[in-house]
Amino acid sequence: MADIKQLADKLKELDDLLTRCMRCGMCQAQCPVFARTGRETDVTRGKLALISGLGRKMLSDPEQVKERLERCLLCGTCQVNCPSGVQVSDIFLRARAIINGYLGLSRSEKIIFRSLLTHPGLMNRLVSFGALFQGLLSKEADSTIGTSCARFNVPLSKERHFKKLAAKPLHKQVKSLDSSTGSSGLRVAFFPGCITDKIFPETGLAALKIFKHHEVGVYMPEGQACCGIPALSAGDSKAFSSLVSMNVQLFSSTQWDYLITPCATCTSTIRNLWPEFHNGDLGMVRPEKVMDATQFLMDVLGVEPADIQENQKKIAYHDPCHLRNSLKITTQPRSIISAAKGNAVVELPGGPSCCGSGGSFNIKHYELSADIGRQKARDIAASGAQVAATACPACMLQLSDMLSKENISIPVKHVLEIYAQSL
Repeated sequence: MADIKQLADKLKELDDLLTRCMRCGMCQAQCPVFARTGRETDVTRGKLALISGLGRKMLSDPEQVKERLERCLLCGTCQVNCPSGVQVSDIFLRARAIINGYLGLSRSEKIIFRSLLTHPGLMNRLVSFGALFQGLLSKEADSTIGTSCARFNVPLSKERHFKKLAAKPLHKQVKSLDSSTGSSGLRVAFFPGCITDKIFPETGLAALKIFKHHEVGVYMPEGQACCGIPALSAGDSKAFSSLVSMNVQLFSSTQWDYLITPCATCTSTIRNLWPEFHNGDLGMVRPEKVMDATQFLMDVLGVEPADIQENQKKIAYHDPCHLRNSLKITTQPRSIISAAKGNAVVELPGGPSCCGSGGSFNIKHYELSADIGRQKARDIAASGAQVAATACPACMLQLSDMLSKENISIPVKHVLEIYAQSL
């Protein structure tokens, strides 16, 4: 952090946000990480105590501060249950930016965020190259779920059961779209997101089929970049702002009514974090125009649940944290599943909870992530469901991994896929 005044200003902003925390400890009962470890340093109260006086601790042991801050899923469960209304996610993201600005990014983080994510064309070419050869390094794990595992001991893959890169990503199947408003009178900008594009293109195709069925015009420009959440979560504000600026320029070149994504994380990031953490102009991408796809279908297009039938297929719905906690969207995905005739939503034992994915948390703390996700897989099995559904591609990866490793052969679908199949 070369600019001392800038550092002082950022630390002052943090202190202002921290004043609301009363150290009451209510977050202990909500934190999925603390529930597994029981460590005070893993719960929100402990991390907030660490952040208090961050400037001094950065000088004494910055690596320890960074390590503790990264042991958080950013699921927001503590924030929505905080009696004092502490903006926990904002605090953690700002603290990570400060500590990483002080320590600097690792070599791998610089390559990923500043050389790949901010160059979507290069990223797409590398991913396509990797898809060609992934079969040599992996073998089938569960054919029903569609997972694979590594043939050899590779550090990143560990014991994961993963979904392979799509042989033909969405951007190669549908390069771009610019269709006119149909009978709905609406035109949407479509932001599929990286995981949908590169691993679950069927989700993106389902969304496009649904838009066509409801005669909604679609603007899907070529060259879309990542929404920026991986960079922001890692404290790289510079890469985050570059990604936001690239996308804003793309989506501000024409008129549309709503910006729609099928990814809970992308929706939350674009709607809440772009205005909060990007200093530049957001053009057409105003928060009130950004919607999750299921919210758009129910709240704008008026899609309603179908009549109850006999012998309906049981669909277990997992609430993504970015929909449930950040956007308060819980009814709409369930209604869209029920709108597909022959399907009924079943609730998970114990109610909604984080699946343990957490983006980079899954990579840096895989054992802990799997410990949380394993219970989610068992809850899905206990529900008696024939299909597991969610509205976030990152959660789909985690559920697929956990179900596959637990030998629970239940397919994982995006809500949009289920609805699109009924049209």
